[in-house]
This record gives sequence, structure tokens and C-alpha cells, in this order.
Amino acid sequence: KQSPFSAKPLIRDVIAQKSSVPTMNPRSMASASVTMEQQQQQNQPSKTRLLSKVVSKAALGLCALVLLQAGTAPAAYAAKAAPVETLHTGQKVAKFFQSFGIPDLGVLAIISALPVVELRGAIPVGIWMGLPLTTVLPICILGNMAPILPILLLLRNESLKKLMSPILKRAEAKTSELGIGSLQRQWASLAAFVGIPLPGTGAWTGAMGAFLLGMPTVVALSAIFSGVVAAGGIVSAITLAGKKGGIAALAALFVLTSIEFLKGDKKQDFLEADPYWDQSEVPVNVYKNKAPFTGKVVSTKRIVGPKATGETCHIVIDHNGDFPYWEGQSWGVIPPGNREKDGKPHSVRLYSIASSRYGDDMTGKTGSLCVRRATYWCPELKADDPAKKGICSNFLCDTEPGAEVQMTGPAGKVMLMPEEDPATDYIMVATGTGIAPYRGFIRRLFVEETPAAAAYKGQAWLFLGVANSDALLYDDEWQEVKEKYPEQFRLDYALSREQTNTKGGKMYIQDKVEEYSDEIFTKLENGAHIYFCGLKGMMPGIQDMLKSVAEKKGIEYDEWLKGLKAKKQWHVEVY
Repeated sequence: KQSPFSAKPLIRDVIAQKSSVPTMNPRSMASASVTMEQQQQQNQPSKTRLLSKVVSKAALGLCALVLLQAGTAPAAYAAKAAPVETLHTGQKVAKFFQSFGIPDLGVLAIISALPVVELRGAIPVGIWMGLPLTTVLPICILGNMAPILPILLLLRNESLKKLMSPILKRAEAKTSELGIGSLQRQWASLAAFVGIPLPGTGAWTGAMGAFLLGMPTVVALSAIFSGVVAAGGIVSAITLAGKKGGIAALAALFVLTSIEFLKGDKKQDFLEADPYWDQSEVPVNVYKNKAPFTGKVVSTKRIVGPKATGETCHIVIDHNGDFPYWEGQSWGVIPPGNREKDGKPHSVRLYSIASSRYGDDMTGKTGSLCVRRATYWCPELKADDPAKKGICSNFLCDTEPGAEVQMTGPAGKVMLMPEEDPATDYIMVATGTGIAPYRGFIRRLFVEETPAAAAYKGQAWLFLGVANSDALLYDDEWQEVKEKYPEQFRLDYALSREQTNTKGGKMYIQDKVEEYSDEIFTKLENGAHIYFCGLKGMMPGIQDMLKSVAEKKGIEYDEWLKGLKAKKQWHVEVY
């Protein structure tokens, strides 16, 4: 069985750490001195933040357009100002291509396809050439869009991604916020990003950003095309009608791209039990092997860096709201094909779900898996032996948007959170992809507007053990939560190849937990729940450490553990 969503930032093999965490709706920290009314006043709707981003981008765009007008005024105005023609950069580029005998329309198309210049620089050139706008605009739009599909397809090549690493890094920094919210909002954000002519924006950067964020190709192309058309309208208006035309065009783009934001976020309460902590109707094994559910892959992204020990992917699957689950449950996946030894279909593999019940897009229609690609290094071949690779993990890590996945479940109740007491402390211990269920926990408690989040007053403490910092999973998300809720969320890493324990040896997960053993024992005595998820090999070391600590405290370990299990404070899911 496998589990959850990335180590280090998305596409860490190409770029530096980035934040892909959906915007968190502010929630006031629980405090005895703060009344419920004060907490509600502190809660700010996320639409305010999203709308402010659109407003600020529109304002910046207006400033840029005014400057653009000054630098790219029509030749008629320039002629009045001076009898000698002064060529701006776009015109010089046009002259260069014309010197090869390329027709004016071909020159416009070429200039529009160039990075940085794009359509916004080509339209003034077309007007300068004396061509009618009805000809200039469609040619520039087509020219600007011509390289976009090849870019999206070529970036799938690992060698090209590494070659373009510096460019992709800059693109990622500029487009990191485009992945916020639902797919519809991502579309609107990308269209606005491409459509408002600011330095560093445009179709090329938008295409690279859409790829890095794992947006479906069709969605990305549609949004970029809409943005290019909008940019064409704005630049045409500013070129021909001056500032008033630019303002009108920019206002129209602002209204269109703001519609999705003005609708506001859908509060995360439509998948709740009544009361929200009631577990009497948790869905279990709704879909079985003989009648599996067919989900469709939305995106598959590598989420570890180049120095990680192996490849881990975050896979988002669309279930259209027909496959509900709770945080802590697992999905079964049936890989396609049959077993070689007997010709029977492959058996089900279980993977912990790495998202809350509302999914990464918060629609309640998707779920995510965190999967490490299972490979076998052959010492004789000195390479991975494809005959011994993991059937299901490789299938999942190789999926592309639209791929169908046969699924069963949801399975299990052992890892559910007991939410009836909002002051409960959660101690979460994971190795590798065992981080999956905890991502769902933390999103539910700190990221989404759930009843559980509104009520929670306890502390969630996450321990994650991996080989090195490149193998960290979801670190960007944990750091953001830690920054916003420093008293309620704690984070500790055990990096076996980079850290040493108190004895001078490698730092394994049990060593890191042992550093805080006194505090952990106290929390467990006070009712905290402790969770373990990851490879089954982690448990002997964990239990030996806990037994040693218990003996030093004069506690009979077996009885102590029996008591935790009786009170349902001990949760283990290993594979």
C-alpha cells in the first residue's frame, strides 16, 4: 500500500521550492479570551483576497498600458511631433525581418510568436505598417498562440525541462498563485495573467506556469487563448484610442475575470455529518473488486527533488462526487492488464488518500493520492530492472490527464480523526508516502472552512522521516500552516542522510520522536491520539524506543500500550 502528495515543492526536479498550497482562508486562533463573535469578525472571506489580487493587477496593468501608449503611439501622432521617424524596438525587429523579403503579415506573425514581445508588441507594429486592425489583430492572435501547444507538449520531456530550468524557475515565481481554488478559478486567473500586459506576463509565461501547476492542456490552451484575445483588445484600444480606450478595455477584462471570484468560495460544510463529528455513517467499501468505480486523472506531478531517493508523484483523480470518503481512509486501485503467472486480473493495491473529503480543488469531486514509483535496481545490470518494477505504482505515476483508473473502497476506519472533542491533540508520525492521511487531516483542520476547523482548539504535531531534504513531501504546505498557526501546528523532520541522532548515528523517525518523548507521553496521558503511517519496517524501531522510554519512567509498556488501544488513542496503518 502506498500514500500521499509530494516532498519539496512541485516539480522540485526542475525548480526551487515553491508554494502550491491553495490560499488558506484566515481563521482566528482559538483562545479562551476571545469570544465566538470576535472570532467571526476575524474570519475574512477568501473572495476578498482574490478580488484584491484582480484589482491590484488591473491597476498595475493600467499603469503599464499608459507607458505602453507613450512608447508605441501610432505613426500619425509621431509624424506630428517630429518630421524624422524614430523607430522603436518592435519596428526595428520588423525592418530586420522585412529585409529578408518576408511579407508584412508573415513579419507580424513572427513577432507575435516571439517570447517577451508577443502580441502586445506586434499590434503597434502592424498599425505602424499601415495595415487595418481587422487584419492585424487576428494575425497577431494566431501568431501569439502558435508556439503555445508545442511548449506545453515539449515541457513533458525531462531533458528539455532541465535545460529550461532557469526560465521555468522565473515562470514559476510569477505564476505560483494561478493554482488557487477550483479549475474554473484557475482558468480565470490564467486568462487574466495572460490578458493584462504587465512585464513578465503573457502567453509564454502563462503556458509554462500552467504546465508547472499541472493544469489540463485543454483548459490551459482555452485560458491562454482568451487572455491573448483580451490582451489584443487592450493593446489595440490603447494604440488607437489612447488612455480612454485602454481603460475601457481593461475594465472589460477586469469584469470578466472577476466573475468567478465575486461568486465567493463555497464553504466546506456540504459533505459534513450531522453533527460533523458523527462517524456512524462513514462510507466503507462502496465500490468492490467486481464492480469498481472508474475515476479520471486530473493531473500527475512529481513532487520530490532531483536528489530524492526515488520518484514520488501527487495524483489528482476526478470522481465527480460519486465516490465520497473521509480523511484517513484509503482507495483501492486495480492496475490494468493481467498477471503473467496465471493470466488473472491484477489484485487491488491500497493507497492512503492524500486530500480532505473536499479534494484539492475544494469541490468535493476529486481526491488525491501520493504514490512512490516502485523500482528494483539490478546490481548486475547496473540499472532498474523493468521486469521487477511495481505494476500499480508505475501505472499511476505514468498516468496523464484523462486516463481512467479502476478504483475500490473507500477502505478503513482506523485512521479517522475523533473530532467530538475539539481540544484533542493529534500526534502524526510518518515515513515517506505515509504522510498521505495527515495531509487530509491538516487541510481539514487548518486550510479549509470546515466545522472541524472552526471548532478546533488542540494541537497537531507532525513527524516525517525521509532520506534527505529533497525527499520531503508537502513541505511548502506545512511551512505555510506553521507560519499561520504556530501554536496549534508543530513540525519535525528526521532526515536520515543529513542529520545525526544524539548517539551520533543516522537520524531515523524513532530518534526524532524520542527527542520529545517526555512531552509525547504527557500528551498521551492527557488524551492525545497518536498515528503511525508508512512502511511496516518503521514500527519495530518505534515500539522499541517507546518501550525503552516507558521503562525509564517506571511504566509497564505492555499495559500502557493496552490502555492506549482500549481508549482508541493508538492508530497504526503500515504496509
